[in-house]
This record gives sequence, structure tokens and C-alpha cells, in this order.
Amino acid sequence: MRLNSPQINLIIKACMKASRSLIRDFGEVENLQVSTKGPGDFVTSADKRTEKILIEELKKAHPEYGIITEESGMINKSNTDNRWVIDPIDGTMNFLNGIPHFAISIGYEEKGEITCGVIFNPITNEMFVAEKGSGAYLNNSRIRVSNKKKIKDALLVTGGPKGASKIKDKIFSEYINISNNVSNVRKFGSAALDMAYVACGRFDGYWQRELNYWDIAAGIIILKEAGGFINFFDEVNNNPLKKNIIASNSNIHNELLDLISK
Repeated sequence: MRLNSPQINLIIKACMKASRSLIRDFGEVENLQVSTKGPGDFVTSADKRTEKILIEELKKAHPEYGIITEESGMINKSNTDNRWVIDPIDGTMNFLNGIPHFAISIGYEEKGEITCGVIFNPITNEMFVAEKGSGAYLNNSRIRVSNKKKIKDALLVTGGPKGASKIKDKIFSEYINISNNVSNVRKFGSAALDMAYVACGRFDGYWQRELNYWDIAAGIIILKEAGGFINFFDEVNNNPLKKNIIASNSNIHNELLDLISK
């Protein structure tokens, strides 16, 4: 049985509290108020409510910590040493359509490094947890990335592009190139769960462009602690919260990188 740090216990408590109303909202999804953030970007009253509960719980314990969140932006901007990185519903489109594949994602960042994180799907009751140096877990069972050796046998997952993307053609041509060189590719619609699924060996690798930091913050530590490799490629210099990511087991990582750079 793993021993959790106070930070992880706090995140788990916040997730459990927020998930109660989220499960209820999911059951009544057709009655939710929905507004549009931009093409292909939806925000629901459930997003806002979930985020509010998470922020309240985390602030109770550490009012001074910085918070980066999807809906509220930056809180306590000046504290860059200790920050929570929150996505209240990663996979909003799935959530809105009654598809039970979405998650609350919370990472804790210390001096620029994510040191622990939780990804929780309240509908399937799967909680992925990791802490630096302590391994990664799914509901208290230790998880590891797959040991698939060859890229041609690999099952990969990706996402995007968003409706407003300016590089759709590039994303689609990358998708075709990779699809032609691997066993199969899936698109499930939640970056956080994509990374968690690579961490527990369900997928062998994941890549995606134009992500937000809060989509993947918790996934970074979960994947690393499960023995996975991560690269950020084509860095967006003027926006550190935008990420292009590739994540996989160690065996196929370089081959996947080569496919993307071609």
C-alpha cells in the first residue's frame, strides 16, 4: 500500500468532493447550460461548478499557493514556486454528449516541476495517482507502461485538431504518416486520460499538438512514474502554457519521435 503525501491526500479529497456534483450533472447532461468559448471549445456550468469546489478545497489548505486553471486563469500569480494546475473536466465534449470518458485532472508543481498528480474519472471510478519517486498507481495497484517493442505493433492515441486550429493540414498529415506505420490509432477525446492510459499500458504511445498545460500537467508525473518517456516538441516560445507532446513507453519512443519529425 502506498503512503500518500499531504499534497496527494489533499488532491484526492478535492477530487472526491467535486466528483459528487459532477456525477449528478452527468446524469442530467441534457439540462446543463452550455456556452461556447470559441469554435469547438465548450464550457458548461458543470465545468465552473467543479472548478469552484476544487479551488475552494485546495485554497483551504494552502491559501498562498498559485493556481493555474482552465476557467479562472491564474490565481496568486506571484507564487510560482508552489502551484496547482487544474482541469475541472478534461473531455468536455464527451461529457456533454453523455460519453463516460472524461476526468478531473490536478497536478502540483513545485519550482517549475510537477511533483505529484491525480487524474480521476468519476464515472468509471478510476483514479490514477503518482508522486515523484513513489511510482504510479491506479486505484492502489501499481501501474507500468506497456513493453511493446516495435512501433509497427503499437496502439497509439491522439486528439485534435480543434475547430479553430490554424495547422489542421499539418496535424492531419502527421496523423496519416503515423497511422501508416503503427498497428492502430485511437481518438478518445481526453488528453488527461490518454496519458493515464499510456501510463497503465492500455495504449503504447500518445502524441498531440496544441494542448494546454492543464490538460496534461497531472499526466506528466503519472506517466514518468509509470516508466514512460515524454518529449515536448516544437515549443511555443511566446506561450509556455501551450504544449505539443509525445509520450510513450521507452521502447518505441525514438521511432515515434522520428515519425513526427518527418
